[in-house]
Amino acid sequence: MVFTSPIFLFYFLPLVLALYYALPAARRNVFLTLASYVFYGWWSPWFVTLMLASTVIDYGAGKVITAPGASDARRRAGVFVSIAANLSLLGFFKYFVFAQENLNRLIELFGGEPTVLLTIVLPVGISFYSFQSMSYSVDLYRREAEPARSLLDFACYVAMFPQLVAGPIVRYREIYEQLGERPGRGELFRRGALNFMIGFAKKLLIANTVGEIADQAFAAGSLPAHVAWFGLVAYAFQIYFDFSGYSDMAIGLGQMFGFQLPINFRSPYRSESITDFWRRWHISLSTWLRDYLYIPLGGNRKGVRLTYRNLALTMLLGGFWHGAQWTFVAWGAFHGLALGLERMAGQRPVWSRLPRALRVATTYLLVLFSWVLFRAEDMGAAASYFGALFAGAGSPSAGAVLAATVYQPFALLVMLIAGLIVWGGRETTDVVRRAEASAPLSAGVLGLFCVAILAMFLQSENPFLYFQF
Repeated sequence: MVFTSPIFLFYFLPLVLALYYALPAARRNVFLTLASYVFYGWWSPWFVTLMLASTVIDYGAGKVITAPGASDARRRAGVFVSIAANLSLLGFFKYFVFAQENLNRLIELFGGEPTVLLTIVLPVGISFYSFQSMSYSVDLYRREAEPARSLLDFACYVAMFPQLVAGPIVRYREIYEQLGERPGRGELFRRGALNFMIGFAKKLLIANTVGEIADQAFAAGSLPAHVAWFGLVAYAFQIYFDFSGYSDMAIGLGQMFGFQLPINFRSPYRSESITDFWRRWHISLSTWLRDYLYIPLGGNRKGVRLTYRNLALTMLLGGFWHGAQWTFVAWGAFHGLALGLERMAGQRPVWSRLPRALRVATTYLLVLFSWVLFRAEDMGAAASYFGALFAGAGSPSAGAVLAATVYQPFALLVMLIAGLIVWGGRETTDVVRRAEASAPLSAGVLGLFCVAILAMFLQSENPFLYFQF
């Protein structure tokens, strides 16, 4: 079940909201947990058992870590079990097939017979809830969080459907108090509805439209350079509006149920450096990698050489977290290298004296190059697309046909609107705040939402990109 489907919008969400607020406050966590299991089990019921296993393991590990009088050895054992269990589940379901494929290539290289590949279904959202659940035991071990009041509270935190399958990655300490007491309907609910409607419109009206352009460009064999650039910009818009739209909807749904979830995007394409980009893009992941990987590796506290190593490892693993492909590893390496070079340049690099518009444009260009690696099916396809960006590819006649298909008036209009929003628009939180105080603006948001609902029925495909991660 996805947020932008009729069954969610017209059946699941209204029913769950109605029952949730009809129940006494003491019963709402139970109901929200059960509703979240239904939401998650809609793809496949066995996915729920896997999430339950992760929940029980981490809750039990938390009990061990926070037991009165627990020795340091016992506390270390508790956090080790939590980390090992979550990484084992994630490693098997997400990376086992990747390891098999690469092992087979190595075997064939030396003349051996490849082994039979196992078929493993990747549970939706496992990367998100594994990181989220595991952070609980780590925070307890560091004494940075309070233990869950009950297994039910912890299960509600892990399974909460608004952010379950594509984030934002929420720390338990961020919503510990909210699990105990939340405001009722009112201002927060209205704010949540506006956030949801804006995110819904972002996804249906912009991300899906420009996504068709990107799909055509990356699937084409004959690709003139201008179409390659157009397709790449379309993909950059697609992944931003798709993921930020989902985050807006997740935050909005959380607010409708009384929870304040963390902001995940702050105009990332206005960044003045790659360092700045990672302060604005997928904020919950970048801060998770910083707090649970970069800093434990030593951060910048152990000398220059190890600082660069830590940056590289963090970004490599961050890339690999997105998917079991070498293209994601290369994407992570690209960003790790860029971050290392920026750190090497010092606090006031030469390019800091350039006009801000030029710094933003240069950063955006670097991010575009990295998106080629992120979007391409394999390294060969990425190399071909890079070639098309600078020299074109294929026959001119086939390229002309593709250009005529891609440069449609409506698509051009949506690309223009996307660009205006990215570089000249306001943050969703600001739009929501203004809409709360302005009836005409609220009516405009509602109108866009209605148009997006119409688009939902007319569009043949409606995937969320980050569901695959």
